[in-house]
Amino acid sequence: MTRVRFAPSPTGHLFVSGARVALANDLHARRHGGSLLLRFDDVDRDRARPAFAEAIAQDLQWLGIAWHETFRQSERLDLYAKAADRLRQANRLYPCFEGDDELRAKRDQQIKRGRAPVYDRAMLRMTPEQRAKAEANGKRPYWRFMLSPRTLEWQDIVMGPRQAKLTAVSDPVVVRADGTPTPLFASVVDDIDTGITHIIRAEDNASNTGVQIDLWEALTGQAPRVRFAHLPALADIGRVRLSRKAGSLSVRALRGDGVDPAALATCLARIGMPGTTDLVAPADLVRGFDLGRLSQTSAGFDASQLLSLNRRALSRIDFSAVADRLPIGATEAFWLAVRGSLDLLNEVRGWWEVVTGTIVPPVMAGESAFLSEAEALLPPEPWDESVWHRWTDTLAQATGRVGDALLMPLRLALTGEDQGPSLDALLPLIGRARASSRLRIAAA
Repeated sequence: MTRVRFAPSPTGHLFVSGARVALANDLHARRHGGSLLLRFDDVDRDRARPAFAEAIAQDLQWLGIAWHETFRQSERLDLYAKAADRLRQANRLYPCFEGDDELRAKRDQQIKRGRAPVYDRAMLRMTPEQRAKAEANGKRPYWRFMLSPRTLEWQDIVMGPRQAKLTAVSDPVVVRADGTPTPLFASVVDDIDTGITHIIRAEDNASNTGVQIDLWEALTGQAPRVRFAHLPALADIGRVRLSRKAGSLSVRALRGDGVDPAALATCLARIGMPGTTDLVAPADLVRGFDLGRLSQTSAGFDASQLLSLNRRALSRIDFSAVADRLPIGATEAFWLAVRGSLDLLNEVRGWWEVVTGTIVPPVMAGESAFLSEAEALLPPEPWDESVWHRWTDTLAQATGRVGDALLMPLRLALTGEDQGPSLDALLPLIGRARASSRLRIAAA
């Protein structure tokens, strides 16, 4: 059975780039009737935080992603220690004592000589007496995995044929001096233990694939049955820019701005996929998702497309589903009036101020007489949605104005904006007193 995993490090909030990987795993599992494991790679004790793990889980749930099992690597240290012991017994791990400064000096010398900065395996030449002396002086070894002297080849579901020449790669550190595993090593042990069949992740992790395959074979004695799929990196495209680049834009920030989960899920699921992008409920995205059809080139995250999708999503939301996120006192009539004009839900506060607050409209040169007449011709209350057309028809007959010449000065005076919700529904909510005051200020 297809079994995938999403394995974030809880060292910060979930970024859009990570959400895309999580969604790809979720959709692939559902497409093939499989299961999704949520694994928190928290073996970095200095940076991992339980609060971030909880926040990531909340963001995934908001996005519509459901997992069948979850655990944290910090709960499985005994498993990694036993795996490391097996590699020691097979003479595939060796102790090292060089510090960061010594390793940096070695790399600098190799680069100056025109050589690749690959670890020289100097510690393999250490005698038992030298090791005992180092440990007697208080040093604790960290452990490197001895890579095989070969070139590995595999077929990436997205990127096609790939290979890794292991002799051109430094032997990776798999156990730190404090005895904790490195994320690379723990990940391989977990993937074996949990029966992962497909590893779907970002392209920036592709350089580890050859090392992981070699580790997998050393731990199991056989070639891994797992298949790899690497998603091209996200790149900002389009004319609209959000506050941060796509790869480092957090899902939590988008939630705070009022992005709907259906809009974000649709946008992320369709990146690099042929065909049009229409708003799709998260539960229905699986039908159009196929890793084999993803583009191999850098994937474009178009903020303008996200905002367009979000506008469509917000325009369909009922008042009852959004009432608790609206300004205090906001009514269903207000929501129905503005929901089709919002790119982000947080924009609703600006329109609530237009309806209930005191805004200062711009002074429009040459429009004073027209705006004064518009104020004089305001119909008496009560107002309903017919008042806008009754008023503008009367004003058109009195002034001879039509089109934008008639409507734009009125919209600017009443709302302070040159576009927005239909004034059929908005003007009755503004009310006669505020409308009169704003027309008078704009005419000054």
